Amino acid sequence: MSNGDPGVRVPKQQPSVPTFGTQANALLRKNVTYQKRNIASNCCIVSFPIIICLLLFALQKAIDGVFDKAKYRCGCVRMNATEVCGIQFSDGTQAGFCGIPNPPEWPGVMQVPRTAYRANVEDGQFPASQKPATILYTGSNQATAAGLANSLLLSKASNSSDALDQLSNLIPGSPTELQISNIIEPAFLEDDPVYVLRNQSCGGQSPVTLSVDLIGGVPLTKRFECLETQILFRNSSSEINNELYKGFRKADPVGNPEQKINEYVAGYDFRNTDLNNFDVAVWYNQMLVKDTSQSPPGYARVSRPMNLAAQAFLRFVSGPNAELPLWFVKEMPRQSSTLRLDLSALIGPLFYMWVSALLFPVILQTIVYEKQKNLRMMMKMHGLGDRAYWAITYLYFFTLSIVYFTFFVFFGSIINLQFFRLNSYGLQFVFFFIYLNLQVAFGILAATIFANTKTATVCGLLYVFGFGLLGQFFFRFFLEDRKTGEGWIFAMELLPPFSLYRGLYEFGQYAFVGKFQNTKGMKWSNLSDKDNGLKVVFIIQVVEWFLFLGLAWYLDQVVQSGSGVKKHPLFFLGFKYKVAADLAPAKARSLANGAEVDIEMEKPDVAQERSVVENLRERANDSYAIVCDNLKKVYPGTDGNPDKYAVRGLSLAVQRSECFGMLGPNGAGKTTTINMMIGLLTPSSGTAYIQGLDIRTDMDRIYTSMGVCPQHDLLWETLTGEEHLYFYGRLKNLKGSELDSAVESSLKSVNLFNNGVGRKKSGQYSGGMKRRLSVAISLIGNPQVVYMDEPSTGLDPASRSNLWNVVKQAKKDRSIILTTHSMEEAEALCDRLCIFVNGQLQCIGDSKDLKRRYGGNHVLTITTQPEDEAEVVKMVNSFSPNAKIVYGLVGTQKFEIPKSDVDIATVFAEVERAKRTFTIQAWGVADTTLEDVFIKVSREAQADAPLT
Repeated sequence: MSNGDPGVRVPKQQPSVPTFGTQANALLRKNVTYQKRNIASNCCIVSFPIIICLLLFALQKAIDGVFDKAKYRCGCVRMNATEVCGIQFSDGTQAGFCGIPNPPEWPGVMQVPRTAYRANVEDGQFPASQKPATILYTGSNQATAAGLANSLLLSKASNSSDALDQLSNLIPGSPTELQISNIIEPAFLEDDPVYVLRNQSCGGQSPVTLSVDLIGGVPLTKRFECLETQILFRNSSSEINNELYKGFRKADPVGNPEQKINEYVAGYDFRNTDLNNFDVAVWYNQMLVKDTSQSPPGYARVSRPMNLAAQAFLRFVSGPNAELPLWFVKEMPRQSSTLRLDLSALIGPLFYMWVSALLFPVILQTIVYEKQKNLRMMMKMHGLGDRAYWAITYLYFFTLSIVYFTFFVFFGSIINLQFFRLNSYGLQFVFFFIYLNLQVAFGILAATIFANTKTATVCGLLYVFGFGLLGQFFFRFFLEDRKTGEGWIFAMELLPPFSLYRGLYEFGQYAFVGKFQNTKGMKWSNLSDKDNGLKVVFIIQVVEWFLFLGLAWYLDQVVQSGSGVKKHPLFFLGFKYKVAADLAPAKARSLANGAEVDIEMEKPDVAQERSVVENLRERANDSYAIVCDNLKKVYPGTDGNPDKYAVRGLSLAVQRSECFGMLGPNGAGKTTTINMMIGLLTPSSGTAYIQGLDIRTDMDRIYTSMGVCPQHDLLWETLTGEEHLYFYGRLKNLKGSELDSAVESSLKSVNLFNNGVGRKKSGQYSGGMKRRLSVAISLIGNPQVVYMDEPSTGLDPASRSNLWNVVKQAKKDRSIILTTHSMEEAEALCDRLCIFVNGQLQCIGDSKDLKRRYGGNHVLTITTQPEDEAEVVKMVNSFSPNAKIVYGLVGTQKFEIPKSDVDIATVFAEVERAKRTFTIQAWGVADTTLEDVFIKVSREAQADAPLT
């Protein structure tokens, strides 16, 4: 058809289009029923979060039982029949959990290096056991700095009996490692001695053992030793800085004794200090926390070195007798605590991620199943629009997800999992609401990639469990590593499973801290916390939610994913695929291997059918329901092969209340023709008009008045035959008693009503029962145009006869196009027939006309004794010189006798005369059958077929 050709003029009928609500209601009912049929799978899915919650609950109880032991509680003793608990009765493990309303007071202690690590400078070599400690100092005015430095370690004995008072006038120091807090000063509990720092020779003083009462009335006996300390001047602070860090802990003295070790007690820079100005910088030794590798301590011993500097300045200004004592240091009071570990918050994100993402493969599998089985296209061909399909599919899976997660959170809260109970339920609802929408959108988008249900399901499960493990053992390390840039975190969170993990991780962290500190978890106000990434997750998920929906809609249009023909990638800008150039109506030329091949001129009956179609271009005629106007389908050749012509310019007009039969060998193009008319394939050129509507532009409206019985049964195996008919009946606007009556009559017509067969799952049907159900589906709702592609395949003779009666009854008020390989079926049902070979009409007409025009022979069969075969041949040639023998075996011979040579009466007379000469055991004469016509036309067409 040329670009300017307006096309065939057929009055457009206005079929009763089901409303969006009608379509949505039908699909929703079908989906709900489908889920009821899959109750076992649904129970397994619902049980998964229950199992996870119970597992975490059991592990939590086991851990709580371990932490309830005495070693993880504050130490207690019984005094006068009363249990008394406190830090004074605790060992090192228990002490961390004691309540300390009045923390003990401890002397301010200097941090000094152990003997093996002390710097060995300037005053010669000392025995390892006598190596002095060293303090470095500098200042802008060396004389002033020297005066201040000489006053640093001045001390005097105290006459007080109070241990704190005594130690405040001394300068105690200790090499003992620090702890997390200063509730207990480890210098007075460990085996290391407490040193008294002096800037003069100890003169061989022996250690002194003192008994001091410092905590809870428990006396502590401690050994005090004199430690000679050198105070050495350096020219600048940079020299001190370089010397302090030069070789610091460079090697183990035991493993490498000659390696220099360089630790100092402190360093002082008195800068511009004078009588009117006190300006000092202090370097101090920061020790590691005991048994925590490279972690910094919770506090440092800085009070004493700062106090020494301040007291030195006071003595420099006021005289050597001035005092600024540091009586004690003490920790802040604290409440009692118990060791609490919320396992569900600590490792819960991994399990909760698995639970949250488990519905993804379910969504993926369901959508891909309907695409793989062409069920979505089947629904569309019976009137289900894309808007209704996607709206109900989306809302259906989202509703299932909401119910699933509501149950999940409710059950987790009931069994007291702190992940759910401590965090704000409002925040949890918003997070899961956004994520579930994103997951449904992502599932719809991912379904466009897959064509096989098993592949989609496997990939979906790998996605769930694979990304769960990656989140726990890969992504989590990036979240907890402060060196990881925010940009990298943001980039990884663009992947939906990582954004899910980040949200669950944040909830888990807040719940863990809340359980440990006996506080609430995450609240709305916590979204503004510096390290809280949930706000960013919300933004990412909302943006991706709408982005994935848009991409899913776009790909559904341009990728043939079960919704019919695909559109041009730029269809939203008005672009369309270019169609192949039309072939000439009567004669087409095809290039094959560089040579021209002439296609035979159309036969008169085919040319007459084309003229009918051409006349319809000029005059409207509502008696024709189906008009194919020069319909072609060409598959482009690949790898240097020529193009494949599947349909070569089909022109056909089917009247209302007519059953039109298409006969042809396999691969002739019959199914391709039907697939173009029902919207599964796009024509390369030409078009077809159904009820006056163009298949190129009005397919959505055509579907509402069309019924299809496809070549392969497209059924949900878990739905019953009755449920199939109810669903498709609703799509055809049937309701109430009218729908019930139509379903019942349809089941009865195809013999699926008795014995409750209609209420059995279609997966339990035999092949013949499925074909009968497919026929019933194609006829329900009184469609005006019906396509039946080999409807009687697999039926027994009784069922086939019953089906023929159904089709005969149905064609009274509708147009039917039927393909079949049964000549008997074609003659019984079809008002007109065509034989289709190599994509072309070879002949068209009713069966009698075809046999008359293409038969042209009588078939004579005679059985005699083998020795009489020559006499039989002589007899036949006597009255029909043009007769052909087509069969001969052991005395039985079959001849084709041209009707123009002889009439039936002559044949009878000649056979009776021959009986007098030799014995004829049996004989018969018949007219040409439709099967003979089919074989003859097919052979002739294939012999003359073009190379492409």
